Amino acid sequence: MSERESMEFDVVVVGAGPAGLSAACRLMQMANEQEQELTVCVVEKGSEVGAHILSGAVVESRALDELFPNWKELGAPLNTPVTRDELYLLKDNERATKLPSALIPKTMHNHGNYIVSLGNLTRWLGEQAEQLGVEIFPGFTAAEILLNEDGSVKGIATGDMGVAEDGGEKDSYMPGMELHAKYTLFAEGCRGHLGKQLYQTFQLDKNADAQHYGIGIKELWDIDPAKHEEGLVVHGSGWPLEGGTSGGFFLYHAENNQVVVGLIVDLNYANPYVSPFDEFQRMKHHPVLKQYLAGGKRVSYGARAIAKGGFNALPEMTFPGGLLIGCNAGTLNFAKIKGTHTAMKSGMIAAESVFEAIKGGCTGGKKLDSFDSAFKDSWLYEELYRSRNFGPAMHKFGPYLGGAFNFIDQNLFGGKLPITLRDNHEDYAQMRPASEFSEITYPKPDGVLSFDKLSSVFLSNTNHEEDQPCHLTLKDSSIPLGKNLPLYAEPAQRYCPAGVYEIVETEAGEAKFQINSQNCVHCKTCDIKDPSQNIIWITPEGGGGPNYPNM
Repeated sequence: MSERESMEFDVVVVGAGPAGLSAACRLMQMANEQEQELTVCVVEKGSEVGAHILSGAVVESRALDELFPNWKELGAPLNTPVTRDELYLLKDNERATKLPSALIPKTMHNHGNYIVSLGNLTRWLGEQAEQLGVEIFPGFTAAEILLNEDGSVKGIATGDMGVAEDGGEKDSYMPGMELHAKYTLFAEGCRGHLGKQLYQTFQLDKNADAQHYGIGIKELWDIDPAKHEEGLVVHGSGWPLEGGTSGGFFLYHAENNQVVVGLIVDLNYANPYVSPFDEFQRMKHHPVLKQYLAGGKRVSYGARAIAKGGFNALPEMTFPGGLLIGCNAGTLNFAKIKGTHTAMKSGMIAAESVFEAIKGGCTGGKKLDSFDSAFKDSWLYEELYRSRNFGPAMHKFGPYLGGAFNFIDQNLFGGKLPITLRDNHEDYAQMRPASEFSEITYPKPDGVLSFDKLSSVFLSNTNHEEDQPCHLTLKDSSIPLGKNLPLYAEPAQRYCPAGVYEIVETEAGEAKFQINSQNCVHCKTCDIKDPSQNIIWITPEGGGGPNYPNM
């Protein structure tokens, strides 16, 4: 392989999501205000800024108000204020109970928030960053962490391009580049590939509870204008999830007669026969959702894991030469089902700490203790602390008792009950043998409200170069058939929402574990939920993966 060239920056940001772009914008705002020369670059693995961004999303504008007080004049795409909230408990495939507003935890109220396409908001943030002087490199993966001799972070190396499946160089081969920085901010999103390595290298989670995750599956629909109520937010839980599988659905009425509909399934479920994708498809037939979707047309699809452990699972976010920010650190507030404003704020706090260090003459490699104190003094810390019991209560007590606990905790005590609930069980370790369960027979998709995985992946515009090394790697290639199939009926076939993993029969009549990596939408569920922790997601060639429009 050819020798890499290197480039020097003051700050390198990994990931052009809300956290990374907010950090980059804040850095350059301060540099411009104080006439300090500063070089900032953002590396983004998607083909463009926003291509890999997927969220509900209802956004609280608090962090944006601080970052760009004039965001309305600047044309930020927050065009749909929330007008009304509804919350349902689905009892079965026909019945539901609508909860009165007085019984809904305060954190679930959305007055003053906005229904947005987070992809479009991120694209707008990217434009602001570039206007401020940030260099953005889309289509380049951050493939490797670079360390100084003293063990501090030196920067990152981007992935080589044009590598063949067998590891050889194709005609299009181009070696990656080393990007060196005084400080590197890792904002890869939930279950970041490099973030995982940083956790291990610096033992960032040694004092934290186990992180918890959900898989969020989302579709964008054009619906009958007569059924559209712009600004309506609908949430709910219950059917079809059962038997200890928990989660909740959302349906938001966005602009232009569109709705976004989705399901979040907690990844601590025990039954290996559960298929989050198929649970979502049958859920859309419930009258609460069907009333809006019937007669409409599905126009986009995607999936992404979310980190929902909250305050108790926060790692140490600083280490020599860098910081973890946003969902890479797990700053989502699950009590609100919102992570955009918290991710943005974490990036802004990081930017202020980094800027002051560089302005003071720091040449990098130091651990920024100033971030820790600034974080603890922020509204972000207080908000996450007040919501610390929300997830553990739902896990321990279920939707009814857990919901009652959260109503008392949030509405009556403002999140300040003098107790802290814990849930220290790793999600993947909750899966139990298939012999303890009956196989779930899911209804066939009707092609009207429900669909199959392959037609769904098509709508995500997912594409990878076929002749490249597989980015879904196995520690031990014998485990899928030797352990996971007999013990768990190989659940990768079902927990993956993109049809990546299959058990197929060879010409010799033998079973084979097949990885269709071209289908991968980069949701990271396999990296999280594999009961043997045998699947490791690494970055594919830059520019690959989904290309989400308006998601």
